[in-house]
Amino acid sequence: MPPTPLKTDRHAGRDDVDAVLASPARPEVVTATMTASRALVGVIARSLAPVTDIVTVPQLRALVVLTNLGPMRAGELAEHLGTNQSSVTRLVDRMIVTDLLSRAPGTLDRREVIVSPTEHGSRVLADVTAARRREISAVLGQLTAAEQDTVRAGFELFARAAGEPAADLLLVPGV
Repeated sequence: MPPTPLKTDRHAGRDDVDAVLASPARPEVVTATMTASRALVGVIARSLAPVTDIVTVPQLRALVVLTNLGPMRAGELAEHLGTNQSSVTRLVDRMIVTDLLSRAPGTLDRREVIVSPTEHGSRVLADVTAARRREISAVLGQLTAAEQDTVRAGFELFARAAGEPAADLLLVPGV
């Protein structure tokens, strides 16, 4: 007997449902996580609203990686962003034009090009992060302390499973 299609997301296609059925993750957990992720996307969108004319989501992600891991070559940045180097090179070029990143020769090999956030880029990231922190605090403030602890534990597990470094391992915790 074929598996019964799940009502995971009204926008999910058959391939999406099949992937959920084949996954070791329980479907109800996937559905709850999808719902929470939509809420988080809303938080992110509201935190980005004041700076959408300054920074795009991919640019913001590059700023987060560079702020957390430090200056690096574009190839390394591409690896951390999960994209190809030519895309990151174009992204970096646009970010340099808007003064979000700077480019400098490597210290050991002058042929290497190292990218890092500018003061302006760091300020934009700090503003977005502060707005996101306020939004998340407002949502969590509606929960009891015990519920907040449950959310924290769940997100710590999810972040670890997703390969996100723990906050205490970052150069700028909480970004």
